[in-house]
Amino acid sequence: MTKVYLAGLILAFASYASIASATGSETKEYLVKLKPGARNSFSTMTHLHQAGKIESLTADWVKITNTTGALNMETFQQENSWVEYVQPNYRIHLLENYAARDLSIRKWAAQQARIAGDAQRIDNPEIPPTPQRSVGDDPLFTRQWGMIDNHVKDAWKFAPPAPLAAREMIVAVIDTGVDYTHEDLLPNMWRNPGETGMDANGKNKENNGIDDDQNGYIDDIVGWDFAMNDNKPFDLSVDPMQLLAGGGNPGHGTHCAGNVAASAENGKGIVGVAPHVKIMALRFLTEKGNGTTADAIKAVKYAVDNGAMITSNSWGSEGEDPSEGKENKALRDMVQYAQDKGTLFIAAAGNGHKGVGYNNDTDAKPGYPASYDHDAIISVAAIDNKDQLGSFSNWGQRSVDLGAPGVKIFSTTVGSNYSDTIFDKYGITVHWDGTSMATPHVSGAAALYWSAHPEKDWKQVKSAILSSVKPTTSLNGKTSSGGKLDVFNMMKQL
Repeated sequence: MTKVYLAGLILAFASYASIASATGSETKEYLVKLKPGARNSFSTMTHLHQAGKIESLTADWVKITNTTGALNMETFQQENSWVEYVQPNYRIHLLENYAARDLSIRKWAAQQARIAGDAQRIDNPEIPPTPQRSVGDDPLFTRQWGMIDNHVKDAWKFAPPAPLAAREMIVAVIDTGVDYTHEDLLPNMWRNPGETGMDANGKNKENNGIDDDQNGYIDDIVGWDFAMNDNKPFDLSVDPMQLLAGGGNPGHGTHCAGNVAASAENGKGIVGVAPHVKIMALRFLTEKGNGTTADAIKAVKYAVDNGAMITSNSWGSEGEDPSEGKENKALRDMVQYAQDKGTLFIAAAGNGHKGVGYNNDTDAKPGYPASYDHDAIISVAAIDNKDQLGSFSNWGQRSVDLGAPGVKIFSTTVGSNYSDTIFDKYGITVHWDGTSMATPHVSGAAALYWSAHPEKDWKQVKSAILSSVKPTTSLNGKTSSGGKLDVFNMMKQL
């Protein structure tokens, strides 16, 4: 019945020329929250006129793509009794801006990129099967100062052995995608049980073109790409020169995933904080590092509905565009949905403005979603290997919870590579720095603790993380806990 009324809603958006300003054929996207029962009451919608493309996001929210001009949101809400709230489909982006600050360098890099032409790469490779486990030391572990500082190998002694006896712990990395072919990540990629294995007729369910688990996504084996709307959430990155010229994605999601759950003691690369948990790859940020609120909402909802107990969110915005006069209620509602379903939402505190951190408690544009007041959020600042707050990192005694390693972080990169440096040529060096790098350390810590204590809820897991921090001078008065992540001490908590 819902589908019938939604179809009616689509037809009902006929021609609200009276509430659309005459701006030609400019396309605008809006998110509309429907009042309870509105979907089931076609009669309340029939007075609307011009057709527009409508997409259902949640039980309450829909996205409207309006090609007739900019919508007068206040008038639209006032004249339609079934509308509870309407807002722009806000843009969301990577917190790190990798473009060179010097204009002359940006111009030079753009010229070099044009000379080189478009780099050849493999887009959206097939998802390989889970490999047999190999054994051996992790040769690059000594370069992971954050893991060493947290004594993760000692902490693992308090964790259950792999495979997990209690239940499979899933962390959704909501980002630019993940290189699911990476040698150190492939063994720990989540495999959707509803889309893998054999069906009732003994046929392989993988890539059969059928939504076997009826979750609305076909062949979503390791996750979903909400930017391209397909089942291969691969981490597409741009050429380093393009990064310097205009920013973009250097392989952000893959780097984050390694800090969460790169395989351990497999004779390859590095380790993650929780090397026995599973990575669900959810891509909503493009190669340019941009996404939308609608796609972020769909990614978070997918994670929660498909078994992720933790979402790792290294993205956001500076404020919610006060010029629009509207808060991002759609995203706030989705964080509340995650909380109501018992999911932890780990979020990066933000990287300041033009590389200089600020106070999320008092600034007119705090870092969102990390600064939302939902209890299930853990907001993470970045520290360096000397326990100093990163110069770029936001802070806030009320809105930021703790610090974690986020300066010159060594982790997995696209193509089964590893690095703590994004670019190091021509006298220009760009490291993997950011609250984005700090966040997956905490996401991995939450997964490690929760897997050892499956009887606990998100409130108890959050409490274990924050009550076990190591007091740190640079974070005193700048985070609610006054300390930095201490995985070893956390794992000793009952």
